[in-house]
Amino acid sequence: MDLSKIWQAAENTYQIETDAILQAFDGIDRASFLRAVELLAQAERIAASGCGHSGIACRHFAHLMCCIERPARFISPAEAVHGATGYLQQGDVMLLASRGGKTSELLPILSICKQKGVSVISATENLDSPLAREADVVLQTPITREADRYNSQGTTSFSVLNVLFDALQSALIEATGFRNEQFAVIHPGGAVGERLNAAPNR
Repeated sequence: MDLSKIWQAAENTYQIETDAILQAFDGIDRASFLRAVELLAQAERIAASGCGHSGIACRHFAHLMCCIERPARFISPAEAVHGATGYLQQGDVMLLASRGGKTSELLPILSICKQKGVSVISATENLDSPLAREADVVLQTPITREADRYNSQGTTSFSVLNVLFDALQSALIEATGFRNEQFAVIHPGGAVGERLNAAPNR
């Protein structure tokens, strides 16, 4: 076991992902991002769907939305085509995440949303993909490389996607005027809840 190689792999991961996040921000189309924020701010309901690491990130996104009182849920691709898309109504928003933009499980969801008048935001690296071409808004998530030695694990792409979702939440706080006092009501638990509900902050 070569300890220097092991440590170098860890150090490389931090550098690769840091660089990727900065590059991803430089590549964001401002108009598209602001349009996505507008759609999310206006929607009564928000859903998100993806497979693998993208799906895990979408669960995070749905929770972020709930934390600022934008009703949201993750819909698994399997459940989506078995009735779960009934959650969404005209004027709502579905966010679909796929690095390649060709994930076959997501394409039927895109079709359903079109039929129901649900706006679709796609987060993908590939602008020449079905999810990008058919979406109402595309948020590009370019990735130079994944962090592992084989450039195959969902590492850097997962980090970039999560930062995009964090940025959307931060922007929505500004767009909707969400206040920390509101968060205190829905987050009374744990150390965060204790701090939020401390007398000086109320």
